[in-house]
Amino acid sequence: MLSMARLVGVPFFLWLVLVEQDWWALGLLVFAGLSDWLDGKLARALNQTSKLGMLLDPAADRLYIFATLVGLTIRDIIPLWLLAALVARELAITPIAPIVRRLGYGGTLPVHFIGKTGTLCLLYAFPLLLLGDHDGAAGTTAKVIGWSFAIWGTALYWWAAVLYWAQTRQLVLAGRGAPPDGAPGPGARPPAGEQKGAETPR
Repeated sequence: MLSMARLVGVPFFLWLVLVEQDWWALGLLVFAGLSDWLDGKLARALNQTSKLGMLLDPAADRLYIFATLVGLTIRDIIPLWLLAALVARELAITPIAPIVRRLGYGGTLPVHFIGKTGTLCLLYAFPLLLLGDHDGAAGTTAKVIGWSFAIWGTALYWWAAVLYWAQTRQLVLAGRGAPPDGAPGPGARPPAGEQKGAETPR
C-alpha cells in the first residue's frame, strides 16, 4: 500500500519540481523515502512480503529518480550527459529480466547491495542538487555534496549493472549444463552479493 502511494506521488513530485516549488517537492521526496523505509520495516516485522510489493518498491525508486532527472535537466540544474548515463544504464539491464525468466527463475535477480547503495546515493544527490540551485553558502555546500553523491551513485549504478550481467551469465552457463565454479544449477536461486529478497535489479 505504501509503495502504491509512492507511485501515485511521482507525477505530482515532477510537477512541483517544474514549477519550482522546491520545498514542497523536497517534502514529498522525504515522505517517499520515509514511507519506503517504513514499508520495508513493517514487512520484515510482520513477515509479510508479496510479489507485487517486490515489483512496486524498485519501480517507485526508479520513477522518482527518473522524474527528478527530467525535472532537473529541464531546469538546467544537471547536464544532459548525466540523464543519458542513467537512462543508458536502465536500458543496459533491461534484457536481463526476459533472459532470467526464460531460464525459469521468475524474471528477477536478488538486489545487490552495490545497486542499493548506488540508488541511495542518487536519492541523496538529487534533493541536494535541487537545494544547490538556490543562492547562498548553504546552496553552494548542497551543490558540492550533491554532485559527490551523484558521481558516486552513477558509478555504483553502472557497477551493479555489470554484476547483474555477470550473474545472468552464470545462470545461462548453468542452464547449458556447464556451470562455472559456484554457479547454481537449474532450480536453484540466482546468485547474489547481499540478498534482500528477489526483486528487480536496481
